[in-house]
Amino acid sequence: MTTESAPATVTVRERVTRLAADHITAWQRGYLADDSHAVASLARLRRGAGRQAGQLPDLWTLIDTGPLHHTPDGARPLSERELEQAEDALHVALTLYALHQQSRRTGMYQPDRPDSRQGLGAAVRRMMKPGEIDTPVHKRLVRAGTAADLATCAQRLRDIVVLLRQRDIALDHALLAGQLYTWQWPGGADTVRREWGRSFHAWHNSANDAPPAPAPVDRDTTARTTDTDKDAS
Repeated sequence: MTTESAPATVTVRERVTRLAADHITAWQRGYLADDSHAVASLARLRRGAGRQAGQLPDLWTLIDTGPLHHTPDGARPLSERELEQAEDALHVALTLYALHQQSRRTGMYQPDRPDSRQGLGAAVRRMMKPGEIDTPVHKRLVRAGTAADLATCAQRLRDIVVLLRQRDIALDHALLAGQLYTWQWPGGADTVRREWGRSFHAWHNSANDAPPAPAPVDRDTTARTTDTDKDAS
C-alpha cells in the first residue's frame, strides 16, 4: 500500500479544472455553431468514453495537456505522478463530455455556481421526482462513488452521463475533471464522494418542478452526427 499523500495545495486540481473548461468551452461553442472541426473532434472523443487514456492514440492530438508541462512563475514543475493522474482525469472528463453533448443542440457543459448547481450529485438529483429519491438512479451515483479504481469509476460515470443526455440535463464536466484528479490520491475518493453528496443535497427543486422528460430525438441532427462520426473514424 502506498504511503504517498496528496499534495498540500489544490493548485494542480485547479489547473486540471481550468484546462478542462478551456477545452470544453471551445468545443461546445464550435459544436453548437455546427463547426465541422468541433463536430469531428467530439465524434473522435466519444470513442474514448469509458476507456482508459492511452488506449486510443488518435485522441492524443485532441487533448492538449501542454499547459500542465508549463511551470507558472512561483510554481514548481509537476511530478510524473501528478502529470499522469491529471492526464487520466482529463481523458475521462472530456470523453464523457463528448458523449453527453452528442446530438444535443444546447450546451451540456454548464459551470457549477452557487445559484446554479451543476455538479454530478445535483445532476443526478434532477433526474428524480420532486420530494422523492429514485433508488435505482441514486444507486448509480453510489456505485460510481464506491468504484475501486478510476477505470471502473469511468465506466459507471458513463452510464450516468447516458441518462443525463437522455434528459437534457447539463453537468460541469470541468469540475468533474478536477474531482477525478483528486480521486486518484490516497483518501481522494472519500473527498470526492463527500463533494458529490453535498452536490446531491444542495439541489432542491420546487413543488412546481418536474424532472425533465427524455428529449425528442432530432433525426436530422442524429443523421448528421452519425455521418460525421463515420468521416472522423
